[in-house]
Amino acid sequence: MTGGPTERQEQILRVVRTWIAEHGEGPTIREIGLEVGLSSTSSVAYQLRRMEERGLISRTGHKWRTMRLG
Repeated sequence: MTGGPTERQEQILRVVRTWIAEHGEGPTIREIGLEVGLSSTSSVAYQLRRMEERGLISRTGHKWRTMRLG
């Protein structure tokens, strides 16, 4: 893929970065949704999958809580 992250993905990256700094682990899908104004967990999961494909985030486990930035 070309180009940088979308505006929504930038919002999610900011949430993830702040959450990890404050809590030591990544936020859940619901926590991300609350922070960026997405009520659908499937919409958040879709964005996270796209971001993972682009190398913006990664996971050490199956759950999104294990995510790390780039």
